[in-house]
Amino acid sequence: MDVYKTMATHLETARLTLRPWTDADAGDLRELFGERGTGMPDMAEAKRDVEVLRERTESSGIALLPVQRRAEGDFIGYCGLVIGRSTLEEPEIAYELFRRVHGFGYATEAGQAVVEAAAATGRERLWATVRTWNTASFRVLDKLGFTRDRVTEDERGELVWLTRTLAG
Repeated sequence: MDVYKTMATHLETARLTLRPWTDADAGDLRELFGERGTGMPDMAEAKRDVEVLRERTESSGIALLPVQRRAEGDFIGYCGLVIGRSTLEEPEIAYELFRRVHGFGYATEAGQAVVEAAAATGRERLWATVRTWNTASFRVLDKLGFTRDRVTEDERGELVWLTRTLAG
């Protein structure tokens, strides 16, 4: 098995900071999950979610990171790498931002920083999985250089798999 470098957990872009999770992020994460329309998690659940995210970073060497706007200093979502439906060797990029910040290019900007951080670990390929209705995510992934690989189906319907080769 190949050994990969640990992913950087502090990334800066022109407008964004991606950084490690803190206990203070639980409330914002709770609100973000509430926007999904599947119910609002309680604060205890959100605190557990933050702790699990920190533990996964520690154990895997890859990270899903909070995204903050640098000028405003506000939490606007998360972006990073997860094992998800893929593997530690070829992880998935994942991101979710508050609706109020959609359309400003933040997902693409954060995603580009994560792609670069993934390449710096020595990985050769990333995956993404997207529901067929999620046009905005397809646009972001296209801008990040992902291409469609296949379509599968699960209990929630069709799932598009995309991949991106990383420069070695």
